[in-house]
Amino acid sequence: MLMNGRNTVKYKLDAKNSPHMTDEQQRRLEAIADMPDASIDYSDIPRQTAPVQWIRPGKMLPVENKRQITLRVDADVLSFFKGTGKRYQSRINAALREYVNAHQTDPNLSKQ
Repeated sequence: MLMNGRNTVKYKLDAKNSPHMTDEQQRRLEAIADMPDASIDYSDIPRQTAPVQWIRPGKMLPVENKRQITLRVDADVLSFFKGTGKRYQSRINAALREYVNAHQTDPNLSKQ
């Protein structure tokens, strides 16, 4: 376990010496795996209005195609994306790319 100057604890996973699950953890994991999809409660997830197929950020465009800009976004939007972890800027780019792809065929948007 490593700790940096900000008191952030970092753990490294040793793939050759992985931690073992307790019997209770194993039982819970098996119960989740056996759970039918129909019994999953999705009521707290917003409804998707269109089919979205997310891909891993970084596979969309080579880094040499990116441009650095200054962009102002609402604080709650930035907090949401930052809360998703590292590479949040790539996820913002992915969301913007989805918007572009969805509106690319609209001739009115290309004239603005």
